Amino acid sequence: MPTRREVLKWAVTTLAASMLPQYAMAQQWPTKPIRAIVPFSPGSTTDVIGRIVLEALSASLGQPIIVENRGGAGGTIGSALVARAEPDGYTILIHAAAHSAAPAAYPNAPYHAGRDLSGVALFGVVPNVTVIAPAKGIKTLKELVSMAQKNSISFSSAGIGSATHWAAERLRLSAGFNAVHVPFKGGPEALTDVATGRVEFMCSGITSALPFIRAGRLIPLAVSTRQRSSLLPDIPTTIEAGYPDSDYAFWNGMLMPAKTPPAIVNRLHAETLKVLQLPDVVEKLKRQGIEPMPISPIEMDAMIAKEITNNLAIVKAAGLKFN
Repeated sequence: MPTRREVLKWAVTTLAASMLPQYAMAQQWPTKPIRAIVPFSPGSTTDVIGRIVLEALSASLGQPIIVENRGGAGGTIGSALVARAEPDGYTILIHAAAHSAAPAAYPNAPYHAGRDLSGVALFGVVPNVTVIAPAKGIKTLKELVSMAQKNSISFSSAGIGSATHWAAERLRLSAGFNAVHVPFKGGPEALTDVATGRVEFMCSGITSALPFIRAGRLIPLAVSTRQRSSLLPDIPTTIEAGYPDSDYAFWNGMLMPAKTPPAIVNRLHAETLKVLQLPDVVEKLKRQGIEPMPISPIEMDAMIAKEITNNLAIVKAAGLKFN
């Protein structure tokens, strides 16, 4: 009979041997261009942040990363493409917090956010900012809420179930007012309709909204994070404005098909973390209002699973209808 020491030695040797092919694969990967799907339109917050990281990541990996914008349906069209892709490390998804809202907003989507896609790395968290056109004569979030409680108003978003939609719903539920949702295929289009006054307000990613704010076409009323944004230090948070549980963590990051070999996921995670620490990338993301949030792929999956559960509970408790 083999001794306990011999059995353990055999088990360790067998495990190491089974991991060698994956390790070798990860060391050789990538050997060809990588396809990156952004499920929102060009110029959206997710697109801008993703391209900053991917440009540096491409140089680090020594392979082109080809970005494709596949917007629509709150990000689920592009996400479905990645969920169905070959899990070989050559198709990645650049997404945001809307990913966790998909099961609640799109229960019939042809994929499941928590099971068919796995986290790789977070680029960070960016504030959403509630904006309105100057012509509306609204200067504070309380004034907007007061108007909404007395009149029928509307808000735009980058699509049903997008982070911009979810942030507005969180604010609406906390403040206690009704509003008509006007979804678009991307953030820039949605912001333009607010700037022209056709739609009253939007809870936009600060990256997309800043050019409109700086040009005087939109007025910022509040940001969705628990702390004020360094890019808009004079603008209060929605919680400071008096609306508890109205904050919304708008994360941006990278995912891959769920069955991608862990060795490739871990290597891409490590390469992405290195890129996120490059001074040039740090400065570019800082200008977009990004707050760093370095977590592991396992922690990212756990965060997404928790958000999915919370979002489903909110939809049920509030009786929200997505169509």
